[in-house]
Amino acid sequence: MKTTHTHSSHELPDFSLVLGGPLFQLLVRSRLATPGLELMKRRIVIITLFAWLPLLLLSLIDGKAWRGAGLPFLYDIEMQVRFLIALPLYIGAELLVNQRLRLVVKQFVERDIITEEVLPRFKEVLDSAMRLRNSVAIELVLFILIFVGGHYFWSAISGIDKIGTGTGTWYAAAADGGTRLTPAGFWYVFVSRPLFQFIVVRWYFRLFLWARFLWQSSRLELNLIPTHPDRAAGLGFLGASIAAFTPLIVAHGSLLAGLMANPILFAAAKLTDFKMEIIGGVAVLLLLFLGPLLAFTPRLLRAKRIGLREYGMLASRYVKEFDLKWVRGGAAEDEQLIGSGDIQSLADLGNSFQVIRDIQPFPFGKDTVIRVLVMTLIPVSPLVLTMIPLEELIRKLLGAIF
Repeated sequence: MKTTHTHSSHELPDFSLVLGGPLFQLLVRSRLATPGLELMKRRIVIITLFAWLPLLLLSLIDGKAWRGAGLPFLYDIEMQVRFLIALPLYIGAELLVNQRLRLVVKQFVERDIITEEVLPRFKEVLDSAMRLRNSVAIELVLFILIFVGGHYFWSAISGIDKIGTGTGTWYAAAADGGTRLTPAGFWYVFVSRPLFQFIVVRWYFRLFLWARFLWQSSRLELNLIPTHPDRAAGLGFLGASIAAFTPLIVAHGSLLAGLMANPILFAAAKLTDFKMEIIGGVAVLLLLFLGPLLAFTPRLLRAKRIGLREYGMLASRYVKEFDLKWVRGGAAEDEQLIGSGDIQSLADLGNSFQVIRDIQPFPFGKDTVIRVLVMTLIPVSPLVLTMIPLEELIRKLLGAIF
């Protein structure tokens, strides 16, 4: 293993996926945020009401809030979930991501995984990520794609011209064999939906920055210790980064639940009809949030190979000397086996060797995977009640307890 030097993490550039960019500066100037991301509740309330409240008011005026359409506004579970659950989660996630990921990044230096010699290159990786985060051009392109081109792209995919056929919905009504947008529909198509999509796509860009940072960091000369008890050569702390993304995972799970809710509640569909959607949604989220950590797999496998070789040679020398001393009679006559530290050292060496053999190819464990699964499926769980009547479910639970 290479020699390391002591240095402090305060030398690092301040890493944050969210404290930068034109939209962040706009929120600060409009007093919806501070440079330290305070005023979170204000941001959530104002942005959510801006997207959702006009839809309710316009639907009320048009008589389609809870009646007067095949799918009234307040009965559209997908829309309520999108704007009243997922959108606040996407906005509120910024604070948690900002707090947690900064601590994760600092541990590269605090754990001496980034040594003094590699620190300048690590700083370059951080600076590169921050420059992309602050890019005006990238956010402008995202804005144009969503607010200008997004309407035509979404219409082509979702078939908005067909949605209002028959009895229509709260945002599209049947008219002369086609459809026309209602007043609420205009606000939804040109304001609420693009705003929501922009916030989501902006998060995907941030996740790209995080994945890019991890990939570039994995290409540096890392000081990994094969005998580290985390079974990940010292990189086990990266699995804790998933905690920072918990609101985002729950938000995606909520969108998945909302997508299934309308067909189940109003079109006689069953939860089992959406098995592929659920499996696909879980797989996508696992790839999205755990996939970037796989960049360290080659480093972990290399650390395991080197550790097994080096500690294997050390173990060979030790057991040879132990055999000569205690089995072949090489110990001094007055030296007692009982009380000797040689056997404990042999056991410690065996434990160290086993730790190396147990090194995982990923810097996270099964508990991290289970956490992603649970956070994704929690919003879907209420839909189970559509398959089992609530009274029957309560009766079974009470029967299991008593």
